Amino acid sequence: MRTVVTGLPNPPLRSPAPLPLLVSMSDIATFARVKRPVVSTWRRRHPDFPAEVSENSGRPLFDGSQVTDWLIASGLGNAAPQELRSELALFGIIALRDRFTPWQLVETLGSLLCLRRLSGRPLADDGADASPTSPPDAEADAALWSALLRRAERIDAEDDFVLRELRSIDATATPLARLAEDLVESAYDERGAYEWLLAARSRLGLDFLAADAVTPELRSLLTQLTDLRVRLERGESLTLADPHARAGDLLAALLDDTEDRDRVTVLAADHDDRLTRITRRRLLLAGVGELDLDVQTGTDLEERFADPDIVVTQLPYRPGEDRSVLTALTELERVAYLLRPGCTAIVLGPADALVDELRSTEAAQLRSALLRENIVESVIALPGGVLPFRPGYRPALWTLTRGPVREAEGLVLLADISSEQLTPGVRMRLAEDVLLWRAEGFRGLDGHDPRYGRVVPVADLDRAFGGPLTPPAPPASAIWSDKVTERPALIAEAEARLERATEDTRAYEDERGPYRGAVQRRVGRLPRRTTLGKLITARRVTRLPGHRIDGKHLTRDGHHNVLGAEEITGERPVGDRRIDRLLLATAYEQAALTEPGDVVYTLVPRLGVYVDHDGFSVVAFPARILRVNAGVPRPLTSRVLAALLGAARGTARSPSAVRPARRIEDYQLPDLDPDEVLRFDALLAETERRERLLRAQSDALAEARRLTIAGLADGTLTLGETRTINRNSPSRPTH
Repeated sequence: MRTVVTGLPNPPLRSPAPLPLLVSMSDIATFARVKRPVVSTWRRRHPDFPAEVSENSGRPLFDGSQVTDWLIASGLGNAAPQELRSELALFGIIALRDRFTPWQLVETLGSLLCLRRLSGRPLADDGADASPTSPPDAEADAALWSALLRRAERIDAEDDFVLRELRSIDATATPLARLAEDLVESAYDERGAYEWLLAARSRLGLDFLAADAVTPELRSLLTQLTDLRVRLERGESLTLADPHARAGDLLAALLDDTEDRDRVTVLAADHDDRLTRITRRRLLLAGVGELDLDVQTGTDLEERFADPDIVVTQLPYRPGEDRSVLTALTELERVAYLLRPGCTAIVLGPADALVDELRSTEAAQLRSALLRENIVESVIALPGGVLPFRPGYRPALWTLTRGPVREAEGLVLLADISSEQLTPGVRMRLAEDVLLWRAEGFRGLDGHDPRYGRVVPVADLDRAFGGPLTPPAPPASAIWSDKVTERPALIAEAEARLERATEDTRAYEDERGPYRGAVQRRVGRLPRRTTLGKLITARRVTRLPGHRIDGKHLTRDGHHNVLGAEEITGERPVGDRRIDRLLLATAYEQAALTEPGDVVYTLVPRLGVYVDHDGFSVVAFPARILRVNAGVPRPLTSRVLAALLGAARGTARSPSAVRPARRIEDYQLPDLDPDEVLRFDALLAETERRERLLRAQSDALAEARRLTIAGLADGTLTLGETRTINRNSPSRPTH
């Protein structure tokens, strides 16, 4: 592995020993994909961890190649061997930023990789054994660079790919030629090396190159919507086009999805000449032949070269204050003109032009004209965040098809996944919706019901004139799902539960009478104060620890409830996390179950107290157990202890505090007389019973309300006339 070093004293002009790339422990953590303390642990526990070779401001520095070899041999870290070597090479490239600008690094390295592919042999057969960290040898470097320039002049005489970049720099860039060889060695070929280099553009300081990048999830969706692989597998030869290519990310993603690149022609254009050359090199290295490739500087594709079968593009980004809806729609119209019958375009652009309601009459006329042209296949509102460098940008997607199938004429598929995450399942279902719509159109009851959209007549959208292009109702697949069709029955069940809960409450009140706490003002001395710590010391209360439970052992169908901080503070319902009793016995031999009446508490993230009346639960750290001892003077009960702890003063913490204001042992409680404890316990038990009765009514009413709102919101339910039912009447409402 050849490496680069910076920040070291200038060595003598000639020296037989190359200088290593020095990396700190933080650097090691970065390219091993672990946290910084993990590297300290490795160094302490593994005697064969590479020794430090230098020091910088008290920080130990290590030979990067030795560390990489050690990580590969030991299998530690979270990076694959080729990723480790690539990361180390990136550190070497970053180390050269004091000599070259980020643009020079990316352009020169890309040109050298392209030259290597065009010539079919290593960049410096007679100098490849030298390391980019070797001390400078002006004569050797000049000779090597002159040889590379001669090779470029011979192979790229028309300056389509590399000549301009290599001529713009001198022999001081010779280390980059050797680094290019390192990149190829790490990535196995020139294309992998270049893609890895461009993936690291932000780390090299070229945010401009990354500003328009989309997430891998969106790239995958665009690739699925083109259906490129299937079309090539059918033996077709295809022409891809992108009139706003930028650095060629979308075209590269399409080519990455197929191995049949010998049957692909690519047209691209961008107004930035630097970006067109990057794209040209990128497509050549991706396997597109020189004769099947044309990348123009400007805004027009070279259509005489070939007619595009698939256009995939991202409309140029403009800040909100400069963004013009009309301009975006005009650019979309230009893309539509590129299509001949049977061809498809996928256009990513701003939602305020592609989806939202339009205020401008001129913009509304243009969008309506595109819809009436019977070319718009689908309109999709995308989730935010799919352009990482533009988090506030709301994107949308149009797919266009010139000459759709007869069953799709006059219709548009509208979909809205703006509230979804682009998971593999969402991408697959959405792509299936669009591809089946493209192939079959609307087929009535025997067709495919879109999972994320609605088929809408263009005439309806035209009458709305400038209205939003969003689905007018939930997808048919959602409306006809079992969950929706069963709503009336589920509402009837909730109403029946409400009626039963109401009857139970009435019966309880008839038996026990109304709630009366018999609370009165205390006369005389207040009860003396004590603390939980004193109760524990007097053995009136016993404190037991919680257990550290591995999250992967928790399920919803185990034998024992797991009570952790989330359950105690009410963030998660009790019973949502359980553990199998056999697993508990084998993996947690020391774990003890709660007893009925144990008080479980937590101080993290805040005070929470819960009485486990049933017992036989597992308490997960940081939660702990307080067990009331009955056979002692002045005994407490679990309910009373939990109530007094929950009402103790000074239990909250400041938002900026790392620790609670005081330990739980210091919580002050009134030391009530035994007979008062019993009366208090009885009152608490009574309130719990009445709360359960009221909660049953509340839960049933909330369920009926939720289902009713959902049904009316999506149009699957309606309301008839309601009437008040006398409790003594034998009649009951029917559904």
